[in-house]
Amino acid sequence: MQIHKIGVVSRTYRHINRYRQILTILFKYGFGDLVDRLHVGQYLEIGMQMISRSRRERVEKLTRSERIRMAFEELGSTFIKLAQILSTRPDLIPPEFAQELAKLQDHVPPFPFAQVREIVEAELKAPIEEKFQHFEETPLAAASIGQVHRARLQSGEEVVVKVQRPGIRRQIEVDLEILLHIATLIERHVEELGNQRPARIVEEFARTLEKEIDYTVEAYHTERFAHQFVGNATVYVPRIYREATTERILTMEYIPGIKASEVAALDQQGFDRKIIASRGTDLILEQVFQHGFFHADPHPGNVFLLPGNVICYLDFGMMGSVDRQARDNFADLVYGYVCRNESQIAQALLKIIEWDAEPDRRALEKDIADFIAMYLYHPLKELRIANISKALLALITRHRLRLPPDIFLMIKALATAEGVGVALDPDLDMVEKAAPFIKRIKIERLHPRRIIGEFLDSGGDLIQLLKEIPGEMSDILKQVKQGKVKINFEHRGLENFTFHVDRSSNRIAFSLLISSLIIGSSLIIRTEIGPYLFGFPLLGLLGFTIAGIFGIWLLISILRSGRL
Repeated sequence: MQIHKIGVVSRTYRHINRYRQILTILFKYGFGDLVDRLHVGQYLEIGMQMISRSRRERVEKLTRSERIRMAFEELGSTFIKLAQILSTRPDLIPPEFAQELAKLQDHVPPFPFAQVREIVEAELKAPIEEKFQHFEETPLAAASIGQVHRARLQSGEEVVVKVQRPGIRRQIEVDLEILLHIATLIERHVEELGNQRPARIVEEFARTLEKEIDYTVEAYHTERFAHQFVGNATVYVPRIYREATTERILTMEYIPGIKASEVAALDQQGFDRKIIASRGTDLILEQVFQHGFFHADPHPGNVFLLPGNVICYLDFGMMGSVDRQARDNFADLVYGYVCRNESQIAQALLKIIEWDAEPDRRALEKDIADFIAMYLYHPLKELRIANISKALLALITRHRLRLPPDIFLMIKALATAEGVGVALDPDLDMVEKAAPFIKRIKIERLHPRRIIGEFLDSGGDLIQLLKEIPGEMSDILKQVKQGKVKINFEHRGLENFTFHVDRSSNRIAFSLLISSLIIGSSLIIRTEIGPYLFGFPLLGLLGFTIAGIFGIWLLISILRSGRL
């Protein structure tokens, strides 16, 4: 989603009411100091009177993280979704804020069925009765982006239809433009928050939302995920009905399963919790380490259990993807834990993390050593990914480093799946379950086919580069010939040297001027050209006087510098 910068008069007037509302709510929840520092008082000319002093005093007794959660909740759909995404990124915000924002769920009222009908019929270009035998008016659930209704297709299949809220794209675009403007002001005026690069966070958020409000992307994710597990009887993926799916509506198979969190119901229906926990762990590990495409939010509400201990995933709006190199690096990290190899853990961790400014390597390696010592010598069965990732994120934040977004999503998905598995089977050992996948990755690295493939890929890139060099050189020479190439040189660290050279040159020039005055005055004195003063030519005496003054000035300057 492209975010336009606001500031042009037409766009500012278009956003003024929403901007004032956002800032007023921030002020209401005790962030008046931040609003003042942003220098945006012109947007708060009205509305402050509506916030009583007693209410502000009550709110300010809460923690800062609680207040930001309440403010986001009141600000509506865009901010609720931003809070949910930020809660998964404690590498971008302080951990206490991430934990608090994780409590924020979509508790929004449903929109009327008349609008549902209007959207469905506009998207499918047909009356709703023509496409569906039955369409329930009361939604199963309502969220910030859309709501879900049960229905039955004309062919008889039971389905659920996700319908996007009317005007939500327009609302999100306006909110994102205001957010980007506020983020830019924060970077400019609030030094302690500017280091978090809030504008980059808003831009990344916009890219995430762009995918989430296009339901065809979720449909593609679902079908790709299903393709990964073709022939695997332990997992089931709902079918997508493409003929009834567009950017604003998504129609998929209705699944009458039991949530993974409903332990009592699973026991009552005769499910084997140990088998489910083992299968669920294998499935998430296979997604991450074998396919590199995984369900990034496998919480209990998105995992249903079907007869035969079959696992069914729902809601493919948030997916993660990691390339082979990232999987290799993460596998090295886990393998280092399994083998208790401190050096390998440190090397793998440094390959995974990213930074804008070079960190203090000595301090970083010391903290990594402490981190390793804290967890390395625990029994493997006692290691929990959630605890390890929390400590890892604290270390990364302390050194102003960051995890790539998909790496963080991968760790979060593994930790969430582990939590679900341990709730079903307290004896589940995630690290032991991961060991075969890690070993398989390491063995595959040595497979002749992969070695040859990587060699051929590198050779192909080199050949392509060699092919492009003559053409690139020809373009450069043409630009040089046409005078379009400019080369700028910038010296650094030479300022002090340049200053001393300039001063020495000026002193030499000054000395030559004084010498010239003395020589010239001496010649004038010898010529005996009038007028005279004290029997000597006045012009010669004047030259000697000026030379004397300049000479004393130069001598004082040299003595003051301490370099006689």
